[in-house]
Amino acid sequence: MSKFTQEQLEETKNKIIFNLKQVYDPEIPVNIYDLGLVYKIEFDQKDPYLYATITMTLTSPACPVADALVDQVKYVTQAVDLVDEANVHLVFDPQWDKDMISEEGKDTLMMSGSII
Repeated sequence: MSKFTQEQLEETKNKIIFNLKQVYDPEIPVNIYDLGLVYKIEFDQKDPYLYATITMTLTSPACPVADALVDQVKYVTQAVDLVDEANVHLVFDPQWDKDMISEEGKDTLMMSGSII
């Protein structure tokens, strides 16, 4: 039985983050990762499989594209080589607010003229 090394898991997490940065809320010109919508990326190893769970939220519980965003997150996570299956855990506690946006995200919003 093979175990995934900490290095492999860290590299896989970085690839997932890269992919998550390609997913956008259609109304906001910042990717969901830099918006601060992704709270956790966790792995569960059940040899020889690797399962990834993304814990995330939405800018609003009434988000009209919630299903599409969750599907995209699952798709881009499963696209990473070592990930056999991805699950998305949608939470609303803590509630998202604009203070969760990364500096890069804030810069993008400022340059686009968007205000949140």
